[in-house]
Amino acid sequence: MNRTWSVVRMQLVNRSTFIWVPLIVLGGTVVISLAIFGLISGNGVDIDLFGGGAQAPLWYFLAVGVQALTLTFPFSQAMSVTRREFYLGTLLTAALTSLGLAVIFVIGGFIEEATSGWGMNGYMFRLTWIWSQGPAVAGLFYFVLAMMFFVIGFCAATVYKRWGNLVLTVSLVALGLLLVGGMWLIGQLQAWPEVLGWFGSLTPLGLTGGLALIVVALAGGSYLMLRRTVV
Repeated sequence: MNRTWSVVRMQLVNRSTFIWVPLIVLGGTVVISLAIFGLISGNGVDIDLFGGGAQAPLWYFLAVGVQALTLTFPFSQAMSVTRREFYLGTLLTAALTSLGLAVIFVIGGFIEEATSGWGMNGYMFRLTWIWSQGPAVAGLFYFVLAMMFFVIGFCAATVYKRWGNLVLTVSLVALGLLLVGGMWLIGQLQAWPEVLGWFGSLTPLGLTGGLALIVVALAGGSYLMLRRTVV
């Protein structure tokens, strides 16, 4: 366990990857969103305004997942860190930073609730559906979403390190074709009303559980590939 925490410290040596860049992205999108809210409310619009700009750091965790492998895995092997220790330490680092980001989002939601949307009826953290089951579920949703983006990036980087750019590209194209094929099949079965109705019936907690399963599957697959990955 001590060596796993050593990997956490190693990942955080370059704090810009896990901490400063996500905070800069978040701060920039908050300022831009507030400016847009101000422009709209300044024109006499008296309705609740909702923006998704604050979600940008969550998307950035894709890049964090890629960099967590490509930038530090070779160094960890030179330091005689086992692949298992590197894997556990890296996921623990991602979990800690995702938790911190989720806490910031929940605090932002409370601020928006207390100030009636920054005094402009503008909301970017306290989105109605996500908060419909309370702040705890909202925080859990943001945590799992950040982890999902991280493991997607980590898994893609592992495929690249294990088999190279060609296999990664073919895999991404195959996933795209699978998605389009699924949409075509739904259309042929005239099942779009049922599919959309099913998505519409999901609660935030239910969606969070589904995303958590994706996280577990991708994380497990990444570990199996990482065991045979060479520097």
